[in-house]
Amino acid sequence: MKIIAPAPALRRPAIVTLMAGLLAWTGHAAAPTPHDHVVTMANMSYGKVPSDLKVGDTITWVNHDSVAHTVTARDRSFDWRLNPGQSVQQTLQKDGSFAFYCIYHTAMRGTLKVAAQ
Repeated sequence: MKIIAPAPALRRPAIVTLMAGLLAWTGHAAAPTPHDHVVTMANMSYGKVPSDLKVGDTITWVNHDSVAHTVTARDRSFDWRLNPGQSVQQTLQKDGSFAFYCIYHTAMRGTLKVAAQ
């Protein structure tokens, strides 16, 4: 039976230096962390749509109104239908500008502007 001694523990500064060196060597930085956003529907309108959206972010659409609404993309890439009190989560898959509206209340409209990572 052969006993192998464990490797000596690295101190935290050594690990940080090693990781920084690996990132520089590979040329890759850590991927940005996706963000969660909430857009509410109330008083027959959409709430403020975030201006800093990126691919990978998630939007939770919440209907706080007393009537049904939709979040329907003009290019048909998404179509969420929400009854009063319902919500849906949408993870942004691609960059671009996506105009949307409510099919029941055409004055309700907005645009998602999604940047690449």
